[in-house]
Amino acid sequence: MAKREKLLKPRQAIAKMDPYRPPSSGRGGKMRLDFNENTEGCSPRALQRLKGLGGDTLAVYPEYEEALPQLARHFRVAPNQLTLTNGTDEAIQLVVNTFVNPGDRVLIPRPTYAMYRFYAQVMGAEIVEVDYRKDLSFPLKELMSQINSRARAVFIANPNNPTGSSASPAQLRFLLRAAPRAAVLVDEAYFEFSGQTALPWMDTYPNLFVSRTFSKAYGLAGLRVGCLFSNETNIAAIRKGQSPYSVNVAAVAAALEAVKDRAFIRRYVGEVRRARAMLCTELTRLGWKYFPSDANFILVDFGPHARRMRDALGEREILVRDRSYELPGCVRITVGAEAQTRKLVSVLRSATKGVAR
Repeated sequence: MAKREKLLKPRQAIAKMDPYRPPSSGRGGKMRLDFNENTEGCSPRALQRLKGLGGDTLAVYPEYEEALPQLARHFRVAPNQLTLTNGTDEAIQLVVNTFVNPGDRVLIPRPTYAMYRFYAQVMGAEIVEVDYRKDLSFPLKELMSQINSRARAVFIANPNNPTGSSASPAQLRFLLRAAPRAAVLVDEAYFEFSGQTALPWMDTYPNLFVSRTFSKAYGLAGLRVGCLFSNETNIAAIRKGQSPYSVNVAAVAAALEAVKDRAFIRRYVGEVRRARAMLCTELTRLGWKYFPSDANFILVDFGPHARRMRDALGEREILVRDRSYELPGCVRITVGAEAQTRKLVSVLRSATKGVAR
């Protein structure tokens, strides 16, 4: 019998990782309040542009020469201060690949978006996670205590996911000054709902990076497109290590139309903010604790009833995200349109009546 060949061994950093398996099926036809997506879809203008793409366009590699200046004008930056990315995930990966070596220290608040830890682990970095405070406010002092000469990256989601809380401009500026040798990424995936941005600071802080996505307010999550911003020198370095065609033609075309349809974004964001206020009012009336949010979701503390409340919503085909594995008793609920929120509230009322407290 032939001797069995030895299997290849992955790098130690990969071997030590736990696989990341987000829910990826069984969501069709349901009220999707679990992934913080736009619950109504993308701009009709973007959809029409996608329908108009011809075979000749799809047959060639994407070109970004015209897209970058148009997006730069929209975001009020220079074309050499941004690069297109395959969603926020690639933006995170590019910052790690460009500025972090194996063994370097990466600071990440906890809980937060899982991909910060994911890409730092792939690199083999030393990951230091700093817990948000009990009231889920930003742990500035705790982060500061972990900054040392080996700190090469700090990842801040602002507003944060899943807490919905934000670091103040003063706190972010303090952190940027305190970690001059680290790439500080401020992930503004939920900017449209909060209105707070660090983009104007790029000329002041050479270690600042900002990411934006078209997956949330713009309703283009399925196309995977975003932007990474920093000063000209940083972006030149980022582009050196970036795949030349990481963002596809359809994604670029849709993004360019999406930013032109400002009325669509204003209407949707305004509706979500009103629905968020409606949901908070109802949660208070029902006696459920929740955490104030600057994003398009609310983190609700159902305590020992978290699973029961999640399942009650699921039975009515309303999907929510149980975050009890990192915040005991907490469920994250995406805020959609007002009509969707009224249906959600109706189910919450019914489910609450069946819970003994």
